Amino acid sequence: MKISVCIATYNGEKYLKEQFDSILSQLSDEDEIIISDDSSTDKTLAIIDSYHDKRIRVFPNQKFHSPIFNFENALKHARGDYIFLSDQDDVWECDKVKIILPYLSRYSLVVSNCSIMDKDGKLIREAYFNDNMQKGGVLRNIVHNNYLGCCMAFRKEVLRVALPFPAKIAMHDIWLGLCASAFFSTIFIPDKLIRYRRHGNNASDTAGTSSLPWFYRINYRMYFLSQLVKRFLQF
Repeated sequence: MKISVCIATYNGEKYLKEQFDSILSQLSDEDEIIISDDSSTDKTLAIIDSYHDKRIRVFPNQKFHSPIFNFENALKHARGDYIFLSDQDDVWECDKVKIILPYLSRYSLVVSNCSIMDKDGKLIREAYFNDNMQKGGVLRNIVHNNYLGCCMAFRKEVLRVALPFPAKIAMHDIWLGLCASAFFSTIFIPDKLIRYRRHGNNASDTAGTSSLPWFYRINYRMYFLSQLVKRFLQF
């Protein structure tokens, strides 16, 4: 089974090499990394080009100005049977792929746990998820999202339902997780398989306290539900 690792990049020069090194060492010659770059102005593309690795496919000069639709573009080009999402600034543990693959033979989407580090790589939290919490289910994740994209891997069948992304979703990982939960099967595993970096410039505010107005948070949850209903009617 072929693996596609999908990464949305934008001005990621500071941490990108460390992340790439941790991913490439776990991939076979038949696997691929798909990169959609949202018109980076730093050395991001030069760092990627320096690898001279045929497994890396880059789609530069995108103009989404959005991590959501930058990720969607990467997903549209993925050719693998199994798809792993990756941010541009984390680090994969050396056994991430080996541990997740057996679960993907039984479940459509897998979410692992992770540790959290600061901008300098110092551990600041042992685990993102409380392993005693119930995390699956559509309604539970509408109320409190547990689908953390950088910890997710899924079968390509999920994309049959999830693509194209609805125009106004709050984040891509929530949508992918909800689609997998509603139409297929999901599992959360306790293994901490990445070091998730928090440095103040992340594209999302995951792992922090939301500062969004309550009316917005209610509206985007209702939007997710309405879009899931539409997909049910289509499929």
